[in-house]
Amino acid sequence: MLRIFPVLLLNCVCIFAAPKNIVLFVTDDQSPDMSCYGNEALKTPNMDALAADGTLFRYAFCTTASCSASRSVILTGLHNHANGHYGHQHSYHKFNSYSNIVSLPAYLAAAGYRTARCGKYHVAPEEVYQFDQYIPGNSRSPKVMADNCKSFIAEDSKKPFFLYICTSDPHRGGGSAQELPHTPDRFGNPRPGKSFPGITEKIYDPAQVRVPGFLPDTPTCRAEIAQYYQSVSRIDQGLGALIQHIKDAKLWKDTLFLFIADHGIAMPGAKTTLYEGGMRSPCLVRNPYEKNRGVKSGALVSWVDLVPTLLDFAGGLGEDGKATHDLLKNLSSEGTSGGQKSRQMPGTFHGRSFLSILGQTSPKGWDEVYASHTFHEITMYYPMRVVRERKYKLIWNIAHELPYPFASDLWAAPTWQAQYKLGMSAPYGMKTVGGYIHRDEFELYDLEADPHEGKNLAGSSSHRKTLDRLKTKLKSFQQETRDPWVMKWRYE
Repeated sequence: MLRIFPVLLLNCVCIFAAPKNIVLFVTDDQSPDMSCYGNEALKTPNMDALAADGTLFRYAFCTTASCSASRSVILTGLHNHANGHYGHQHSYHKFNSYSNIVSLPAYLAAAGYRTARCGKYHVAPEEVYQFDQYIPGNSRSPKVMADNCKSFIAEDSKKPFFLYICTSDPHRGGGSAQELPHTPDRFGNPRPGKSFPGITEKIYDPAQVRVPGFLPDTPTCRAEIAQYYQSVSRIDQGLGALIQHIKDAKLWKDTLFLFIADHGIAMPGAKTTLYEGGMRSPCLVRNPYEKNRGVKSGALVSWVDLVPTLLDFAGGLGEDGKATHDLLKNLSSEGTSGGQKSRQMPGTFHGRSFLSILGQTSPKGWDEVYASHTFHEITMYYPMRVVRERKYKLIWNIAHELPYPFASDLWAAPTWQAQYKLGMSAPYGMKTVGGYIHRDEFELYDLEADPHEGKNLAGSSSHRKTLDRLKTKLKSFQQETRDPWVMKWRYE
């Protein structure tokens, strides 16, 4: 039966046909590695069940493969060159968004939602990315995180809820089970025979893992991937526990659930790059009101599409793709004064809602995405801009004269160090060590023939028209999104 009840929004009353709850579950540095994406070496029953109950996007992309910057995009619907969060927030890195940016929790609060976050945050300032509640929990312990969210989910309230829950798995380093002083490997896994509360550790045989084409198939790499798989399996158990809490509260039938990662795996060749290994990310979306289930969508979507999609579900998106006038009227003015301000108007987005295409396998008009990366750590200035179509992809390395800068954890990765010690001509995936460090200004790839981006076609005379066409697209994208780095076309 249709349930209708009023929700008070400051000075107006809106009507919801159902609670329309939202959960956004974000993992840290995870490629589309799970059984439902075709990697049967990895056991992920809860991720697979979510995909079977919703839509799996085969081509989902972050816009920048850097934790803080990507999360700023996830929570604003704006590329980081427009929201101001160019790189990491924590410590001396010091990046944060402009003071007048409006984030997803603020939009949903204005739409009558109660909001909470649990786990990794990594964006700033807090007055821009403000939630009603903070739910504690070791972000390496996903079952505890899920259990700690139970009371928020089941709270006796007429307001729908928005839960933003972010693990630190499978990020390199940090975290430990409560009884352990440290972890023995680089993906947060506890010592043999130990585990996090409520978790059964799944140990993988390095000989059985799948090595993606952008990485070297070496014993060292296989050992690291096995550790990464173990961390992903821990996430899967926490995901299952969270979904069960929603079902126990009898709210699953009215809950939109999204499972994504901020970007791809924490390995050189993926994280901090805009190669496919860095950009390609999992995206599972379960819309409770979509009749078609188990859909595998071929649409190209990116993280700038998330905020418009969630506002669309919440009833706060107009037919013009912008936040509705009523929603904007109810936005608090707090946090919009002082500090540097973006030129981006509140309620406008760089992406668009994909809510209406969740039931379609081959929707029309979803055939390209764009990416924008500038920093990771503050010492890592290497701006890249990307246009990615189905067949061709163009990367513009604006600072190509510099050697490619490494994140501290990726430089120390055993897989990289083993190949680096072999010299500049040593293979690294489809590239060489030297080719990975020293890059051309433009990189053009035919992804159908060369999915792991080993052959740069930018210097090929037979691809000159394609190169020029994509350059034009890239310039237009930068102009439309007010990218400060668009001026680099005119000098340097």
